[in-house]
Amino acid sequence: MATFLYRLGRFSFRRRRLVLMLWIVVLAAIGIGSVSVDSRTSDAFTLPGTQSQRAIDLLAKEFPQASAGGATARVVFEVPGGRQLTSADTKSQIEALVAELQKAPQVASVSDPFRSRQVSEDGTIAFAGVTYKVPQADVSAGAHDALNRIAAEGEKAGLDVSLGGNAVKAKEASKAAELIGLAVAAVALVITFGSLLAAGLPLLTAVLGVAAAIFCVTIAASFWDVASTATTLALMLGLAVAIDYALFIVSRYRNEIRDGHDPEDAAGRALGTAGSAVVFAGLTVVIALAGLSVIGIQMLTSMGLASAFAVVMAVVIALTLLPALLGFAGMRITKGKLLTRRMKALERGEGQAMGVRWAKLVTANPVKTLVLSVVGLGLLAVPAMSLRLALPDDSMKAPGSTQRVAYDTISKGFGPGFNGPLTVVVDARDSNDPRTAAADATAALGRLDDVASVRPAAFNQSGDVAIVGVIPKSSPSSQATKDLVSVIRDQSAALHQDTGADLMVTGTTAVNIDVSTKLGQAMVPYLAIVVGLALVLLLLVFRSIVVPLKAALGFLLSVAATLGVLVAVFQWGWLADVFGVSQTGPIVSVLPILLIGVVFGLAMDYEVFLVTRMREEYVHGAEPTRAVVEGFRHSARVVTAAAVIMISVFSGFLLDDTALIKSIGLGLASAVLFDAFVVRMTIVPAVMALLGRRAWSLPGWLDRVMPDVDVEGEKLRHRLAAEGATVPDRAGTGQPSGPGVRATPASGTGDGTSVAGAGRAGTVTVVDTPTDDEAEAALSESTSTSRARGVRRLRDSGAQPRTSGAGSEAPSPDSSSEDTRKSRRAGLRERLSRRN
Repeated sequence: MATFLYRLGRFSFRRRRLVLMLWIVVLAAIGIGSVSVDSRTSDAFTLPGTQSQRAIDLLAKEFPQASAGGATARVVFEVPGGRQLTSADTKSQIEALVAELQKAPQVASVSDPFRSRQVSEDGTIAFAGVTYKVPQADVSAGAHDALNRIAAEGEKAGLDVSLGGNAVKAKEASKAAELIGLAVAAVALVITFGSLLAAGLPLLTAVLGVAAAIFCVTIAASFWDVASTATTLALMLGLAVAIDYALFIVSRYRNEIRDGHDPEDAAGRALGTAGSAVVFAGLTVVIALAGLSVIGIQMLTSMGLASAFAVVMAVVIALTLLPALLGFAGMRITKGKLLTRRMKALERGEGQAMGVRWAKLVTANPVKTLVLSVVGLGLLAVPAMSLRLALPDDSMKAPGSTQRVAYDTISKGFGPGFNGPLTVVVDARDSNDPRTAAADATAALGRLDDVASVRPAAFNQSGDVAIVGVIPKSSPSSQATKDLVSVIRDQSAALHQDTGADLMVTGTTAVNIDVSTKLGQAMVPYLAIVVGLALVLLLLVFRSIVVPLKAALGFLLSVAATLGVLVAVFQWGWLADVFGVSQTGPIVSVLPILLIGVVFGLAMDYEVFLVTRMREEYVHGAEPTRAVVEGFRHSARVVTAAAVIMISVFSGFLLDDTALIKSIGLGLASAVLFDAFVVRMTIVPAVMALLGRRAWSLPGWLDRVMPDVDVEGEKLRHRLAAEGATVPDRAGTGQPSGPGVRATPASGTGDGTSVAGAGRAGTVTVVDTPTDDEAEAALSESTSTSRARGVRRLRDSGAQPRTSGAGSEAPSPDSSSEDTRKSRRAGLRERLSRRN
């Protein structure tokens, strides 16, 4: 893979105009396609095999006129100022509006509030129920317009009219969250690179990648049912990971340039190393998100697939368009005009970065750090033990929205249970006396504690299936209503024994309860699948038993702490005013599984980005604790910037008025905070320091049977080292350039990586080939600065064997034979010779 990506990077860099034109054509084509189609979104939940779905299927067969699977809406009327709805003129106005509703497109039936006893006791509130012939996803724009027009006519007549139900079109979400996230991301990138050009490239590729993904999702929504929140989630995740992936590659590219490689070769090397990590990191996110489809809920499937596609686009653009843009940027991308004095000193190899100091602090006190981190996350996870799940209803809509006003108005006039009526189906096809069975069922339902009212049974044409309407006393998302549904279903066994009839509960509330129950049951198996995937994938990447186990346990800690924060804020109301939570309630049932999928992907991103550099240092001979510190030297700054960008993008969605989007934003931001800074940058180095060489151990039999994916690009380096001596001069400087050749800097040692006494531009300095012992001595000094010191030592020593020094006794753990050690020394001697 590293070799393929190396060639892809060089090709995209060299043929940058062609690559850019191809992307412009692709973006234009899908952009035109997205505005040419009639896309529709749906929040309908269906779950085959559940009792509520079986009841819906039976009603569709026995009561086709009822449109059991059709979309529903409620038109709520309220008269202000102490007036009465029952007055002659007001009643006639409402009846005229109801008659107009019956003629609206796709409407199957409308319940008259005066004939259906849907007027409050004080005579100030009434509602008309509207049932459509088609599901929510198929409600046309004309039907939406008719509903809104009738509501506007009621407002003109002096009534307060609000609309509720799943047939009401949601208001378009504000774009402020994305803009704020982009602004903070831009600041973080400028601070990281000290260059507007280097900071702008990740933002540009992220915007283009997200645009391509959203265009494609919009086109897909015209053919398949796509959840209304799928686009928002795809935008949220696509923007965050696209910036992160581009940040990682651009950072590696700048390092390769500073190490003396010509730009084209640097682009290939950046993709061969950092690009490999991006591919594996993106793969973990895609698998976790696409895996949501196995749960079998259409809404969750569309959210997962849309987000997974956005991540795929982020990876593809990072591997193709980004190298092309690097070609247009040229050497200007290395000029950090906005660098502070301290950052310039660090570029020269002087002083220690904050990440290095933090790594040394953690590795010096691993036990205390580990205990403190685990206990802290454990305390945050305690509220998760009280987790309650429910699907979003109109009570979770934004305050002031027409759906929320309709919900609150009905609750005020009739009680909260009227917002979630239950439809009880009496299946008496096997009963000898269906009407007696229906009467017994109605009487039993009326005796239940949490029932506010029971409507008489209505039979089908054959008289063997009846519908009984039940109004709970509690709100649709309350635990009491959930318990009531369970009690009613428990009555079925007794009714069947007495009359031969069965009871089934359906309706929007019952469907939501069934879906929430199913999601709660699926959370643990899905978590097991994701953790199992993490173990296998990281085993392949790091060739270690301990590293995957540590990564998986850290992931579980992050998820538990995140769920605890969500319960504390959205369910218990802690800091509700700070986060703008207007009403507490159960956590949206799709959120825990969604978090598991997303957080898993992000956690593996940081694990791969950080630990691959540690492994790279270790396989080059660094002592384990030093490998951790050097890994932080190279990766901590990039991982920190990536995490800050992620947190910024996700936190921006806290400004959304919708409870679902707000909870997703807080959950993802918290998860990134815990996983990046507590787990990956604190717990991981502490565990690695405690375990030492055991952290990288792997049984011999497993090492032999496992494929070598070479994420750190070690094979690529050996190949480039073998090919580098015969590469022609492409720059016209008289100096060889290309794979495996490092161009001598024109002046100075600006980043601390150039060897002392380097010649002027266009010259190649030749030194004596170091001996085996000298190569072994320089093997451990694998950072850019320490490599330079190792090379200078070899030059200044006059090729005398080195007998002691840091890392000289720390051969690579995979050098298990004398032949392998000799091969590694020979390769290192060749690289050091060319480097000089």
